[in-house]
Amino acid sequence: MKTFCFKLYKSKRNYKLHKQINAAGLIYNHCIALHKRYYQIFKKYLKKNKLQKHLVRLKKLPKFNYLLKIGSQAVQEITDRIDKAFQLFFRNVNRKIRSSPPNFKKVKRYKSFTLKQAGWKIDESTNILTIKGQDYKYFQSRRISGKIKTVTIKRDSLGDLYVYFVTDAKDLEVKTRTGKIVGFDFGLKTFLTASNGLDIESPLFFANNSRLIKRAARELSRKVKGSNNRQRARLNLARLYKKSVNQRHDFHFKLAHQLCLNYETICIEDLNVKAMQRLYGRKISDLAFSEFVNILKYEATKFGVEIIEVDRYFASSQICSECGFKNEVIKDLSIREWRCPKCGALHDRDRNAAINILNYGLGHQPMQ
Repeated sequence: MKTFCFKLYKSKRNYKLHKQINAAGLIYNHCIALHKRYYQIFKKYLKKNKLQKHLVRLKKLPKFNYLLKIGSQAVQEITDRIDKAFQLFFRNVNRKIRSSPPNFKKVKRYKSFTLKQAGWKIDESTNILTIKGQDYKYFQSRRISGKIKTVTIKRDSLGDLYVYFVTDAKDLEVKTRTGKIVGFDFGLKTFLTASNGLDIESPLFFANNSRLIKRAARELSRKVKGSNNRQRARLNLARLYKKSVNQRHDFHFKLAHQLCLNYETICIEDLNVKAMQRLYGRKISDLAFSEFVNILKYEATKFGVEIIEVDRYFASSQICSECGFKNEVIKDLSIREWRCPKCGALHDRDRNAAINILNYGLGHQPMQ
């Protein structure tokens, strides 16, 4: 499966799509309310088929005319999404995993609706998408390959609209045969510390834009609620946040692409990001390690690169990469360099961890 994302041209007719997204939000909240009420009365899970049949009956009532604003398949997709969320919640409850059920969402903040086989038509020669008899033009930056399976209309915090085409196309695999292998240790000051010394510095896009973001947030707090000036200030703040997200996303994709070109095997550590966020807060969110790992795995499938994830409980920083001696004292994060008491080797904490990750990932587990 492959997804193509294009931005829609700004147009007065786009208000119809905004209304359809709002209608999808109303349907979502109504389905959540039905689920909660059904469970309160019967102490049972509301099955998807019953919910869909109930919504079909509601379409005949004038009070629920918003159900007619989007296609029937879009309504079914909303019920599918809610059904998967509740199934995951009950599965976590049975496994005694802390979880929360899907809850209500503000309609203005609801983001998208999805159409499957029907309700849309596309003309690739003119870049026009037709939904409910209305034409919308989009910026097409590349050709769409494969058969289109679903079409999703999504809006962001700025009110811009995007169309996502999910197709059955597969990326062309270009087998990488450089023969090079590398281990990476994630860090705060250095984004990736490499076992071969070719490190990647941390960009920290949010931190670099924080001065402008703080100023925009102060300006927003001074505006009168409901005024046009407040709306403009809100959009200005959202634009700055989006800039940081786009910069980070671009950096991750370019870095992952470059690494897959240069290496045949990449060993990385499986991080406990939630625990790291409790320790370091916003800086971990700014670096977005989990997002980068997902992008790296995606790029690796296109190039035939092997990604090896090392167990998160492996003490990569405490083990001497020369002799395998485990130094328990190195649990203190303030220690950046240490000398092995057994063999006398001097280690940089992160470089030593990267070498151990490489050795462990390739099956050469050091003695402890």
